[in-house]
Amino acid sequence: MADQAMGLRERKKLQTAQRIYRAAVTLFVERGFDNVSVQEIADAAEVSKMTVFNYFGTKEDLVFMPVEDHFGDAARAVRERKPGETAVDAVRRQFLEMVEARDPALGLHAEPFARQVRQLVRDTPVLMERAFVGAQKGTRALADLLAEETGDRTLALIAAATLSAARNALIEEYVGRIAAGESPEAVAAAAPALAERAFALVEAGLKDYARKA
Repeated sequence: MADQAMGLRERKKLQTAQRIYRAAVTLFVERGFDNVSVQEIADAAEVSKMTVFNYFGTKEDLVFMPVEDHFGDAARAVRERKPGETAVDAVRRQFLEMVEARDPALGLHAEPFARQVRQLVRDTPVLMERAFVGAQKGTRALADLLAEETGDRTLALIAAATLSAARNALIEEYVGRIAAGESPEAVAAAAPALAERAFALVEAGLKDYARKA
């Protein structure tokens, strides 16, 4: 009974966080990040201002907290890669799995919400700065992991930057095509082939780098 009650509480907390997040992003998209107060977000989500801060420590967290974990995707893929996989193999495999699932983090989901968040970040300097810092941290985490495994920090930094750049370029291409009028379905259908080409280019340079024993 206690486990069931805890599960219910956790679900309710998650639902509340999602409601606050959705309300915040909707208002930010409609009126601009700087023109919306936390109190207005609380009112829209039907919670108190204190509740908003209990779930999200800062106003910027209202945009980033639910998605910030994705900055570490590439490092996570390499850390959890299978025996025989290189760093490129692992990042490519993870990325293609996300493409197949039409992960919102790639901008391929049919619902436009994730793309609206991305555009909001682009349009807001303070959010762009945080996105840049977050992406740099993700690349640095990947470089640290590769350096620890290989013992060569310079090549680790180059490999991490290359892999991160490939992922970012693909996502920008997907989002850009949809913004230009292509349907999410059409872009998603072409996405795997484009990803394969991109990672093949990276692989030509990195080859057997960081192959796991």
